[in-house]
Amino acid sequence: MSVDAETGVVLVRDNGVLHIGLNRPHRKNALDATAVRTIIEALEAAAVDDELRVVVIEGSGGHFCSGADWVASNTGERRRPRTGSVQRRTALQAHRLIQLVTEVQLPVVCVVTGYAAGLGCQLALAADFTIAAESARIWEPFLDRGFSPDSGATWLLPRLVGIARAKELLMLGRELSGTEAEAWGLIHRAVPDAQLTATADELVAKLGSAATVAMGLTKRAVNRGLELGLVEAMEHEAYAFELSSRTADFKEGLAAFKERRVPRFEGR
Repeated sequence: MSVDAETGVVLVRDNGVLHIGLNRPHRKNALDATAVRTIIEALEAAAVDDELRVVVIEGSGGHFCSGADWVASNTGERRRPRTGSVQRRTALQAHRLIQLVTEVQLPVVCVVTGYAAGLGCQLALAADFTIAAESARIWEPFLDRGFSPDSGATWLLPRLVGIARAKELLMLGRELSGTEAEAWGLIHRAVPDAQLTATADELVAKLGSAATVAMGLTKRAVNRGLELGLVEAMEHEAYAFELSSRTADFKEGLAAFKERRVPRFEGR
């Protein structure tokens, strides 16, 4: 286990699963620039780690993540940054984080309690599977704070719920419960609060025993396909199939089918 007291990010590896814990309960797990960099580095390392099969992101203290820590970013006696500072930094911080969640060829699971707001909301939306407590709150507070959305909100939301509902969330600031977020198609599943941990553990176990290479290639094809036409998307599928058909898991899958048994994938 790796615990960074400064950033409040806890990294735990357990049987092929990387757990990324957000542990700043006094700030509802808001992420400052240092915490974002720590998570980015963890995801970059996970992307090339052949022993990992799943990434899980979760919060502590009753909340998932209340967004970027603007209080930390705007206190102290630092000199006023020069024009363009936000534009330059965001691409390497919050935007890079969301990009990695969508691009790492491992399934990413977010487990949401309490608030998932702003950057925390985008983390939950970008993940492959988000399981939320029914009482969780999904919120895009940008306009309520006087500035426009970032971290992929205007790209993710219209694709997940359509333009009208995206505008309701982004421009009117409507909060959704976990139950409503599932009904809208924003997240994988909402469950009673008491069942959240068990449900998430079951999903992570299923993903962790899957054909990891084929899983990652499928994720990549789905996400790239959002930007492509049918012919180009099928070309990507062909490359992915070529790669996945050369894995040990492919051979195991065929053998299990022939022998009428459950496959025992090793992520290879």
